[in-house]
Amino acid sequence: MRMIRRLLPVRTATHYALLLACLAVFGAFLVWPIVLTISGGFVKDLDPKIAEKDGVFTATSPNGTRVTATQKDQSVTIHFADDSPDVVFSADGSMRAGPDGLGSLAVGPDGWQAGKARDGTRYKRRIAIVEGSDPDPPVLAVIVEPSDGSTVKVTPEWIIQTTPAREYTSEYVAGIFRDPLLRDGLINSFIIAVLTTGLCLAMSLPLAVIATSYDFRGKSIFSALVLVPLILPPFVGAIGLRQLLGRYGALNALLINWGWMDPAAPTNWLGGEFLSHTGHLTIIPGYLEIDGRIIGVVLMEALHLYPIIFLNVTAALANIDSALEQAAENLGASRWYRFRRITLPLILPGLFAGGTIVFIWSFTELGTPLMFDYYNVTPVQVFWGIQEMSNNPRPYALVAVMLGAAVMFYLLGKYAFGGRAYAMATRAASATSTRRLTGGKALLAVIPFAIVTLLAVMPHFGVIVASFAEPGSWYRTALPTALTTDHFTGALTHDLASGSIRNSLVYSVLAMSIDIGLGLLIAWLVVRSRVLKPLKQLTDALAMLPLAVPGLVLAFGFVAMTFRWPLPQMADWFKDHHLERLANMMQVTGQAPNPILFLVIAYAIRRLPYVVRSAVAGLEQTSGELEEAAVNLGAGPMYTMRRVVVPLIMANLIAGGLLAFSFAMLEVSDSLILAQTEEHYPITKAIYSLFERLGDGPYIASAMGVWGMALLTLTLVGASLMLGKKLGAVFRV
Repeated sequence: MRMIRRLLPVRTATHYALLLACLAVFGAFLVWPIVLTISGGFVKDLDPKIAEKDGVFTATSPNGTRVTATQKDQSVTIHFADDSPDVVFSADGSMRAGPDGLGSLAVGPDGWQAGKARDGTRYKRRIAIVEGSDPDPPVLAVIVEPSDGSTVKVTPEWIIQTTPAREYTSEYVAGIFRDPLLRDGLINSFIIAVLTTGLCLAMSLPLAVIATSYDFRGKSIFSALVLVPLILPPFVGAIGLRQLLGRYGALNALLINWGWMDPAAPTNWLGGEFLSHTGHLTIIPGYLEIDGRIIGVVLMEALHLYPIIFLNVTAALANIDSALEQAAENLGASRWYRFRRITLPLILPGLFAGGTIVFIWSFTELGTPLMFDYYNVTPVQVFWGIQEMSNNPRPYALVAVMLGAAVMFYLLGKYAFGGRAYAMATRAASATSTRRLTGGKALLAVIPFAIVTLLAVMPHFGVIVASFAEPGSWYRTALPTALTTDHFTGALTHDLASGSIRNSLVYSVLAMSIDIGLGLLIAWLVVRSRVLKPLKQLTDALAMLPLAVPGLVLAFGFVAMTFRWPLPQMADWFKDHHLERLANMMQVTGQAPNPILFLVIAYAIRRLPYVVRSAVAGLEQTSGELEEAAVNLGAGPMYTMRRVVVPLIMANLIAGGLLAFSFAMLEVSDSLILAQTEEHYPITKAIYSLFERLGDGPYIASAMGVWGMALLTLTLVGASLMLGKKLGAVFRV
């Protein structure tokens, strides 16, 4: 015992206990939902065959084992095909065995009954008495074939029930690729992800190089404006983009007024009609043709996601030692050669980190295709399959294929790009030098920022203008013909809108509170604890994993949890004890679901990386000597955390908490999937529901989007002021 205490002091043992608790949380609410989702696509239910003739029920298990149940007066006789003693089940709950039900029934302490039949074959089955709630009598359950798990159950009402057996198979996953519609959905999702990632790289890489290489008037303003797209989810921005670039949108109205377009045949820019009159684009002649609506989806997602790559590349460029480029320049290397052979290899990790998030995000994005009425993509197909999860393994298989494809693409990218990255032998000896630009050169540096910023604010402009437009006043006109502010009032007073705002506030505050507490603990364990370094790295990796796991997959996994032990059993127990509200919280689908628990957990898990990364940055900037001094003076761990650690990193916790709160308020995938009734709709689900309604629905949805933009703007400005250049670290896997 003394040796153990020497090897593992109490303080260190506490660290390990806390770390194991964190790993348990990740296992229960991150790993387990993913495992359920993947395994659900490989499980096949094998139903026992039931036949009835003259009151005799015959059940045949999937492997051929047979059992018969015969009702006579107030008893049921169960006969096994192996010629072992029959079992007689009476209405009073008693059970007998032997010929004609005579004699006692010998059952082992674990419920299993083993023996040898008269034909010499050995059998093993379980006779289970399942106690019912008073005044219901017990129920007899007989496992017909333990090897495959199928059961035959006789209830007190003499109803023969069966539970299917299960086996693992790949036929459902293979069926995804055989189904032309589902296969096309995967291809379309992949095309969207590739085009979105490529467009984001094309926009963000030049901006990052200019921002880190040159100084010019207005640089700080334009660098801040680059982050504008983050204040509006593409799900909401699609409303504004449709108003501007749709068939009867503002752009076409201007072109018609100028005489540059035929009013009888306006172009649907978001439908790809500017590339093809049919709206269908041929990628591979005779093999691959895609719907032109992909253009709108790609444009909207790219205009929202490019700041993620910009932040990662800017951070990577800032860490490059300027002496490397100066040495190459002195040796006669051209600017393009230096960028291609020195700069680009060194920033590949940053490019890959940002590109990975963009690719996975766009590959699994649900809201944007829904808003563009483009349903032939895998995320939307998964969304429509939620209601079939209880009895159809195809949605599970579809999500498993989508997740597997995302992981495969990530590994391919890691091998192709991440593995080829170069590293400097030492840390940068001098910061990246910048050149001052004036006159025409400064104007040339501003132009790319101005163009990208103009494109990025288009959806925001459209949403803002739509929120002021009278219903029907912005149709075939460049701007609305009548304005009103009633929609903003409606966004706060409309039953669905006001209720969703209240719900989102509750969900997001609870999720933020969980994130701050858990994130602080994880960050402290990673930076300060005395546990083994591999365990620290594992905990840190699991904490950042939600950035790489698609929200759609995680939300689907939470729904899958409601069909697996122990949640259904807990729901039944609550119902038996007349705790209906708690029982409803154990389910997402069904008669009266209450998804509050799952929404809060989903929001917290999805946004936990922001708090963890912010807290880690704060702890790394502060010395641990202050904590050691407090401990040496007799302060306990909680007192030290409360009076020393938290005040030192308060700004980081507030910044991370604000990010977690605001992004939870406008979370899309979790909200659309987990909230099934209007009573529990969060903001984004209410926006989608209102947008689908006629009348003033789309305009109230736009006003709600403007309120969300204001919230995220304040949040990002505050987080940027508190974290500075480290803001980009929260968007890095």
